[in-house]
Amino acid sequence: MIAFCSWISGKRPELAGFITALPLVSIIALAFSYIQHNDMGTTTQYARSILLAVPISYVFFIPFFFTKTSGLGFWLTWSIGLGLLICAYFVHQWIMKQM
Repeated sequence: MIAFCSWISGKRPELAGFITALPLVSIIALAFSYIQHNDMGTTTQYARSILLAVPISYVFFIPFFFTKTSGLGFWLTWSIGLGLLICAYFVHQWIMKQM
């Protein structure tokens, strides 16, 4: 799937982005988690964590919106996004503890 999305991004970046954004891993992981633990409470908490993590994880993409004005290269932009993502993880953990 990753190779396909990478390949098609050269021809149809909007399609590649949509396919990449699909929660395929989450759907499969939730099913396997329930099968393995047979605990709806744990699965529900897992699903809530995913739902919260998705919008929080979008902070990774924020630096990419400013590449034209900032003049930063790919790797520096990517590194800043990764740093924001690490910060977002701690925000996610704090919010989950409040729930």
